[in-house]
Amino acid sequence: MRCPCHSGETYEACCSRYLQSIDGKRTAFPPTAEALMRSRFTAFALGDAAYLLATWHPETRPGALELDPDQQWFMLEILGTKDGGVFDTEGIVSFRAHYRSAANRKLRDALTETSSFVRQGRQWLYVAALEIS
Repeated sequence: MRCPCHSGETYEACCSRYLQSIDGKRTAFPPTAEALMRSRFTAFALGDAAYLLATWHPETRPGALELDPDQQWFMLEILGTKDGGVFDTEGIVSFRAHYRSAANRKLRDALTETSSFVRQGRQWLYVAALEIS
């Protein structure tokens, strides 16, 4: 199965290693802000709210997260990045996330967002949306 983040890799070779855990502890962390964004999109596509909360910065993380079961996320486009590399502590990722209605698969839309990320130790965290359209 191809990874939902549209990296071109299989799910097993891409985001699976970040989302899957052993005894509730993740065994791998995305090495860049873009890789975290891709894994977060995959978590939205798979309905993994726990991963989304775990990768959200504690200062901006909501107390709970309910995903809309009618939104089926099916394609991610990375539009650009600024910093966010393996040696950076901050990064910005611009992306377009496409979704469709589960009830009516012909209804499609997209969310375009520019988001900020920070790295704490070896873990990148989503901070906030800087711009949404």
